[in-house]
Amino acid sequence: MNMVRSKNPEKTETLVAQAVNLAELIDYQAGSVVSRTLLDKETGIVTLFAFDQGEGLSEHTAPYDAIVYILEGEAEVAISGKPIQLKKDELTIMPANKPHVLSAVTKFKMFLIMIRS
Repeated sequence: MNMVRSKNPEKTETLVAQAVNLAELIDYQAGSVVSRTLLDKETGIVTLFAFDQGEGLSEHTAPYDAIVYILEGEAEVAISGKPIQLKKDELTIMPANKPHVLSAVTKFKMFLIMIRS
């Protein structure tokens, strides 16, 4: 897997106080997982991801609860070994300290909100 941080020239400030289409803020890249951080605060992180088909994130844990919301496409998320199929406009909560893995059934984009407190 190739992880790419988006080098989009738009700064977060350009997104404040206006309507934006989340899926249009990040693009797919062949054979890669692309990420773009929208907010990174002491209380949490908001990140967009674009996964090419067949890509994913290997099993890991995070010390904070996180919400995964699918913007387009289909993904499989497994939390503590339990697989969950997600498609556009669906979400799941990944509890803190539980192992989870994400896989692209089709290419997909997701909105990740990680709550630190």
